[in-house]
Amino acid sequence: MANDPPNGLDVLALRDTAAVIASDPAKGAARFHVRTLWDGGTRSRSTVTGYELGGQVIERRFEIKSDEPLELLGGNSAPNPQELLMAAVNACMTVGYVANAALMGVSLSALEIEMQGTLDLRGFLGLSDDVPAGYQSLDYTVRIAGDGTAQQFATIHEAVMRTSPNYFNMAHPISMNGRLDIL
Repeated sequence: MANDPPNGLDVLALRDTAAVIASDPAKGAARFHVRTLWDGGTRSRSTVTGYELGGQVIERRFEIKSDEPLELLGGNSAPNPQELLMAAVNACMTVGYVANAALMGVSLSALEIEMQGTLDLRGFLGLSDDVPAGYQSLDYTVRIAGDGTAQQFATIHEAVMRTSPNYFNMAHPISMNGRLDIL
């Protein structure tokens, strides 16, 4: 419909939010928390109970399950952590494509992100100190369609790579500050 917000986003609200954060950067501090419990075997259950935005706690409730495939000694009851990682990166970039397109007045008719990577399980299993436990690279393809020009889609793509938090987290080293509590 002609009066529907572009790509389902309220662009005025998005711009208002950006203006509020620009005028008071403390309002842009978003703190997320996920708690994960072992659920037997290779299964785990993660819960999200809320997040904090600009110092305000906002309650939410979600559960995310994880398991390994049968071939990796799991029960194949849910996506494994690698699939969840890729899904999280793809979902974050999806938000970026949709929002940037909407801000440019580009209506999307299709958007798909496909990601893949290869792990060498010798690293995970501790069989070789020369083999990293994680990915050396991830490959992804974005398929996008809508009423934008090739140049607009290229600009949107560049903006996503510049501003997507999970793209940033995967493309740049981040500090992992672990603490062990013995129960």
